[in-house]
Amino acid sequence: MNILIKKAKIFQRGNKHHLKTRDIHIKNGKVLKIAASIKDDSAKEITSENLCISAGWLDMRTNFREPGHEYKEGLANGLRTAAKGGFTGVVSMPTTYPVVDNNTAVQFLKNNSATTVTEVFPAGSISQGLKGKQLSEFHDMTQSGAVAFTEDTALLNNTNLLSKALEYSKTIGALVYSFPYDPNLVSDGQMHEGKTSTLLGMRGIPNVSEEIQLSRDIQLLKHFGGKLHVVAISTEGSVNMIRTAKKEGLAITCSIHAHQLSFTDEAVSTFDSRFKVLPPFRSEADRKALKKGLKDGTIDAICSGHEPEDVEEKKREFTLAAFGISSLETAFSAANSELGSNYPLEDLVDKFTTAPREILSISIPQFEEGEVANFTLFDPSKKWTFQREEMLSKSKNTPYNNSKFTGKVVGVINRGKSSIDN
Repeated sequence: MNILIKKAKIFQRGNKHHLKTRDIHIKNGKVLKIAASIKDDSAKEITSENLCISAGWLDMRTNFREPGHEYKEGLANGLRTAAKGGFTGVVSMPTTYPVVDNNTAVQFLKNNSATTVTEVFPAGSISQGLKGKQLSEFHDMTQSGAVAFTEDTALLNNTNLLSKALEYSKTIGALVYSFPYDPNLVSDGQMHEGKTSTLLGMRGIPNVSEEIQLSRDIQLLKHFGGKLHVVAISTEGSVNMIRTAKKEGLAITCSIHAHQLSFTDEAVSTFDSRFKVLPPFRSEADRKALKKGLKDGTIDAICSGHEPEDVEEKKREFTLAAFGISSLETAFSAANSELGSNYPLEDLVDKFTTAPREILSISIPQFEEGEVANFTLFDPSKKWTFQREEMLSKSKNTPYNNSKFTGKVVGVINRGKSSIDN
């Protein structure tokens, strides 16, 4: 590798190059030089109008469906998709078949992604087989490379097991993920419970189905300690609860799915199953609360919530279709387009870079000579139209077809490799 990035604006708070436009010479996977102007005729030049660069983005919640359901999204193709979306690292969920609940399963993911430009950081399941009865092999999985433990969308009713997970995680410095959702309160819910669900005659998923689980998890965290990261919050009540918990000094962080910023429950009025996601698209008041939570720092990170589903699962009647969205390729563009000039770009970049890595205790790539190159290049002002047929994801269940975006990924550099074709 011999790459020369020309005139890129660097985003990295605390770094001497922050918000400065620089040339960056990368050779053999490392930063050789950063300067106002660099010339090397032997290097492959990367240029783009309004080019920006940051530490490599890290997605905190991705589903790749391998092993078990590779026809929806295999690991290799999923990682190529992640790179196209600007991610040099992804946290993969354990809800595969078999479940990632032991060190062999973690090693499978690490070994099969050892040479890709995007790195996998596996999350292990809290319980063996996602059955909610016995703790998984936390220590062994951590030693093999697991960075967090979660049941993801599988309901963990066993509060005793969650309390043990929080307590045990303290001894090994692990992070527990919570996906706050109680299907027992939903009764086959299909979309957000509100005026639109009533008009459409569909069963609703009330805000309380998220908030009651979150309240429980916060109380357990308060009593037993540990570190808790809440993924995919979607309601105003959840934002308020986490804001209060942080003020009380609890070790709690949270993230949202980028697509929650784009739509409300009214989008479901077309009965298009591509808008069927979990958590569901909520009310406008909830969406405004998410934006406020981003601005005041209550919400720490933005992730893709990538959940690929094949045509057989999605192209059905809305009530029969699976929840899910292919969103690795649209996460940044969707967030950037929706937040726009009302939200500082450097803050948005932090939600994809610094915050996820700090939460997961993963080192942050630095813009320093001699450091390993792990960067994402993007143009925040690029206007473009997203086309479903151009997606790399094997499953193309997206509500963004023909959407006009502002902000586009140029490519990524990591592990001595580049996804940039220029």
